[in-house]
Amino acid sequence: MKQSDRFWYQLPVEDALNLAKQPFANLKPVLTFDKISVAFTALDDFDQSLRRSGRWLIETGADFELLMSDGRILGQSADRNGNFVADLCHGPVKSALADLPPRRALLPVGSGMMRRGGITVLDADHTTGCRADLRILTGTGTKAAAIVSIQGLPGCDEFLAEVRKQVEACGGTATGLKDLHAALFPGQGTYIAKPKIVIAAADTAFAAATSIISSYIPVVRANEAGIIADHDTEFLHDYRIALRKIRSVLSLLEGVYAEKLTDEIKTRFSDLMAPTGRLRDLDVYLLEKQRYFDLLPETMHAGLDRMFDVFAHDRTVAKSRLARHLRSKNYQTEISSLAGLFDKPRKLHPGPMANVGAKVFACALIWNRYQKTVKTAARIGPKTDDAEVHRLRIHCKKLRYLMEFFEPLFPKPEVKALLKPLKLLQDHLGLFNDCAVQQISLQTLLRRKKRWPKAVNRQVAQSVGALKAVLHRRQIELRATLVESFAQFNGPDTQNAFRDLFHVGETTA
Repeated sequence: MKQSDRFWYQLPVEDALNLAKQPFANLKPVLTFDKISVAFTALDDFDQSLRRSGRWLIETGADFELLMSDGRILGQSADRNGNFVADLCHGPVKSALADLPPRRALLPVGSGMMRRGGITVLDADHTTGCRADLRILTGTGTKAAAIVSIQGLPGCDEFLAEVRKQVEACGGTATGLKDLHAALFPGQGTYIAKPKIVIAAADTAFAAATSIISSYIPVVRANEAGIIADHDTEFLHDYRIALRKIRSVLSLLEGVYAEKLTDEIKTRFSDLMAPTGRLRDLDVYLLEKQRYFDLLPETMHAGLDRMFDVFAHDRTVAKSRLARHLRSKNYQTEISSLAGLFDKPRKLHPGPMANVGAKVFACALIWNRYQKTVKTAARIGPKTDDAEVHRLRIHCKKLRYLMEFFEPLFPKPEVKALLKPLKLLQDHLGLFNDCAVQQISLQTLLRRKKRWPKAVNRQVAQSVGALKAVLHRRQIELRATLVESFAQFNGPDTQNAFRDLFHVGETTA
């Protein structure tokens, strides 16, 4: 059966109940309902991956129901060891959720009552020609909606067309499930980690910088509750990225604001970032736990077990400390003050570049950063110092930020074509940097050996030593990959594309 043979319709509850009251064409509709309604909780991750894909996940007591965008309804037990897709017991729902971000937890987005029903359409010979699954859901307050999934049987296209016609005549619209959240839980916004930045061609550099920063402060705020609740590690990850992008605007768009003001605001945002570093480091270690075990033979696993026990304990302490910080009056006052400063930028004193056209300013910044990136990358070889590789990584990150910040000012396809090889180079640089940082962190861990008995010290030291050796070999392998990735990024076509888009003669920054 084709997916196009199944549809979700949404219609007023009263009209849904009337669907089977009158026969249509030569067909007889038979409506059946469960005797009682059941409580349900709708689940999604914080990125609203299910909502955006047109699916709905409902938990009703001991069961899951997954309403698919093509009209299917999948079910399985709701037994699970946690709130991630990987924690669900095996079944059709888990399989269908395999495309969700693995590090995002499934969280309640609303609850209510649901009554299941169905419509069977019979022909004159009482043969089933079409079926429809019906759900009546009541959400926040008195908000309610009815949804119908129509399924035609093979060879019964005429029946299917008549049922669709009747549903549409009763006010049904084939909008799918994307609007169901708004109907049942009004007022819920959609979280966007990468907000759409609005910059017009006529804007000044000052207006562009202020627009970018004011777009990312709400992302910071949106993740605070999730960090405190510790739903998943991506809340802190997104929080830090948003702060990092804000700080990058202040650093990269030099001269847009008065120098003294820029230094003050950069310090204030850096102070917000500082308390998050330790927890993020520990999250990264723990997320990589299985990979560490895969890298070493089983005889070395005892030391890794001890090492990760320490990481888990330290994370509990760091998590509690950061949660207290985010709840504190000082933090709430400071972040609210910074948000107000950019929402109403009357107190943002302009700098010498404030009135430069945004596009001219962007071209100068991107072209200059691209040239620095190319020069640094050209020096990368088999024996290049780690610090030089790290410098290239920073240049690439700044170049990508600038291109993403000012993307609205340039043709989208051309920018995306340049970002693709840049992201690939960044991925390889990130892996290289991870190997270097992890070796340093492992060495730091060994300095804490006085905390453990002698036998444990020996186990940890052996495992850490072996792991450092594996990571060092991986670094050596990655150097060759870096050279190859840079060659892909800096081919003649890419050079010409950068020049055509961003080189406008003499630079202004």
